[in-house]
Amino acid sequence: MGALLRTWRERRRYSQQELSDRSGVSTRHLSRVETGKARPTPEMLVHLSENLDLPLRERNRLLLAGGYAPRYRDRHLTDASSAAVMDGLRALLDAHRPYPALLLDEYWDIVDANAAVDRLLTGCAPALLEPPVNVVRLALHPDGLAGRIADPAEWGGHLLRQIDHRAERTHDARHHALAAEIAGYLEAVPGGRSGDGDASRGAAAPAGPVLSLDLTLDGTPLRFFSTSATLTTATDAALAGLHLETFLPVDGTTRRWLETPAGEGV
Repeated sequence: MGALLRTWRERRRYSQQELSDRSGVSTRHLSRVETGKARPTPEMLVHLSENLDLPLRERNRLLLAGGYAPRYRDRHLTDASSAAVMDGLRALLDAHRPYPALLLDEYWDIVDANAAVDRLLTGCAPALLEPPVNVVRLALHPDGLAGRIADPAEWGGHLLRQIDHRAERTHDARHHALAAEIAGYLEAVPGGRSGDGDASRGAAAPAGPVLSLDLTLDGTPLRFFSTSATLTTATDAALAGLHLETFLPVDGTTRRWLETPAGEGV
């Protein structure tokens, strides 16, 4: 347990003094915990994991390593105990129509989406639409939306920075693998990489007040901005990984396209 605690402290780039200042636990006691000379209470482990901003699953692992029972549930999203939360989230998806909205898990796999999303995905390769559908892969894969996005390097760089940030927080191999996959797609698009480094991970200032997703569908140029919401009060690890992504029109053309049924003129 002490070695695991030290690993996470070092991953967060905290010295023992910095973690002591954040948590109120003395450096002497932290040192004894990390070297196995002292056994912390489960409450102290939870307190330290909170100050290290550990994901709920990692907090459970730390408790288990200390010889304690996990504190946070990690049940499948279809479990009856999560039904009220999932019903509420699906109601938000439906309420956002005719604008697109998706419920994603911690790996950007689609858990659910409203009907407006289907219209955006018309023409994507069927293989990319086989569950589990990863929305980042779908956006940047050559057989997905990449060919319809006006500046895939800019949008892809935005997504890649999000994945990098989550990978840094979780140290989850799946996040690192997804980042490597997306970086590979960006190598093939203009501006995705520079000659002297990884331009796709640079944070260039957007031209407008928000970074927009600009793409062309049905011959119509569309512009969206997005919002993201998470369950900050979740005490279940699976629910804590969910995030709700909603897309809103930047201009009147996009709004009219979304509000006009498919097959009818804008």
